[in-house]
Amino acid sequence: MTLETGDKAPAFDMATDGGGRARLSDFAGKTVVLYFYPKADTPGCTTEGQDFSALSAESAAANAVVIGVSRDPVKKLDRFKAKYDLKVILGSDEDGTVCEAFGTWVQKKLYGREYMGIERATFLIDGQGMIRQIWHKVSVKGHAAAVLEVISSL
Repeated sequence: MTLETGDKAPAFDMATDGGGRARLSDFAGKTVVLYFYPKADTPGCTTEGQDFSALSAESAAANAVVIGVSRDPVKKLDRFKAKYDLKVILGSDEDGTVCEAFGTWVQKKLYGREYMGIERATFLIDGQGMIRQIWHKVSVKGHAAAVLEVISSL
């Protein structure tokens, strides 16, 4: 099943950096930006995390919380967050249940080799838990600003 704008967002519950947990139900009434990225501490994923972090004050002012999701273990996320002073929540989806629920665990191709991996995608979820916008196959440059623009218009 593919999620679409207007669908109810799948509930999620995952470990986060700093030993915390993130559950969709924890953010009732807030806008949630759930962005999926392939791997912590790689160039594109670092840039994306830094871009969302640079806009974290504006996101908070718009009553939004930003959560980056990868299948990396919490310890790796803690190092990643500290190394780049990231200001977003980093969720650890080690077993892949959140990626599966949002349809971001996909077959990818690189240099003719096929493998399973995380599609770089972002889901904008409103305070009632409904998906307001989806960005698939995200290009990192300018993405965080484009998401903030949509948040600010809600």
